[in-house]
Amino acid sequence: MKREILGVTVLVMSLTAANSAEADISPKTIGQDASSPFMRVFGRSLPPIGHVGFCEDFPSECTPDRKKSRKVELTWKRKTELRDINKLVNRMVKPVSDMSLYGRIEHWTYPEGKGDCEDYVLLKQRMLIEHGWPAGALLITVVRDENNEGHAVLTVRTSQGDFLLDNKRSDIRTWNDSPYTFIKRQSARDPRVWVSLTKPGKRRWRSTAGTGTNN
Repeated sequence: MKREILGVTVLVMSLTAANSAEADISPKTIGQDASSPFMRVFGRSLPPIGHVGFCEDFPSECTPDRKKSRKVELTWKRKTELRDINKLVNRMVKPVSDMSLYGRIEHWTYPEGKGDCEDYVLLKQRMLIEHGWPAGALLITVVRDENNEGHAVLTVRTSQGDFLLDNKRSDIRTWNDSPYTFIKRQSARDPRVWVSLTKPGKRRWRSTAGTGTNN
């Protein structure tokens, strides 16, 4: 009898732990499956106004990626490059808002020692391209952070899943190991085109706005 009771107790504890684990990976973004290593996309979205201005200033940086492969095989060397470049840019750039630097809410550009989250992302994207990464695997992504504030990160599409480069942290994490709500990101085929990461009809965000953050 004691063995039966113990067996039932262990079973209940196992089910409770499984349910808790399932709750822990429940997606914050409507339509996303947090158990998947890859994010889903839900059609086109309007680009952030800051990125529109960036493409006007740097048109050569916004040309479509003609390479067939848009996911990178994540070797040990490649993962080391991600970590090194993320840490390097995070050290190089001091976080300052666009309003403080340029007197406007949104201005996306390559940082010269100072910048906000989008500027970190742009520099990381360019440096990885210079290291041979395909542009179609390096996608600027707009999210809402833990405080429900706008933020930008770089999504790196790899054979092992979507990884994030973030100026808020030095380590590299998968998208589903972050506390963020995902709004939209660049298309892998054309950097001027943006796609929604939130299932339509569930949550509405100001698509024409920038990330609106000092991060």
